Amino acid sequence: MSTDQVALNPPLRGDGQGNYRILITGNSGTGKSTLGSDLESLLDIPLVSLDKIFWRPGWLQTPDDEFRSAVVAVLTRSEASWIVDGNYARKLGTLVQDLATDIIWLDPPLILYFPRLCYRTVLRLLKIAPPCSPGCQEDYREVFFSKKSILWWCLSSHRRIRAREAQLLPVEGIHVGGKRRRIGGWGRELKVWKRDVRDMVRAQ
Repeated sequence: MSTDQVALNPPLRGDGQGNYRILITGNSGTGKSTLGSDLESLLDIPLVSLDKIFWRPGWLQTPDDEFRSAVVAVLTRSEASWIVDGNYARKLGTLVQDLATDIIWLDPPLILYFPRLCYRTVLRLLKIAPPCSPGCQEDYREVFFSKKSILWWCLSSHRRIRAREAQLLPVEGIHVGGKRRRIGGWGRELKVWKRDVRDMVRAQ
């Protein structure tokens, strides 16, 4: 996309004053954290990982009220711009969605991202890759022999998350002037979109 086209159809809406509050959603393993880190570097705005707020050492869950308060506090400290990586709609409701200027739904094919999730999980089991939150080390029994497994969660949540997000697109999608954008496919669409973000930043 040319610079003029990016200006007419920006990859991010923002608030019109140069601020971007971006929520990245999608199933486990779809690349939310990776995209969040990329955008943090491109836009020079803070990245907030909901996993790191919710999960305490030893896989202890933060109580709902405390979790909500902690998220509000972090977003308030981040002021006008932030990137949030994670779902937690059941815990937070529409709190982050309502504050966001842009919602990016990562929706690659399951056959593409599930193997990547398996690979990442093995790296975490071997302590080569960091856990999703400090003190939350993956356990072989939980990963392979429990319904609490991140792998089982991914497989069982794929259709549910896709159905939930797809239901919101007709009323909140960018094609109707909304703030919700779906990025699917095998990687090219995401690559092009990130290129457009870089072009947008250069043009500012």
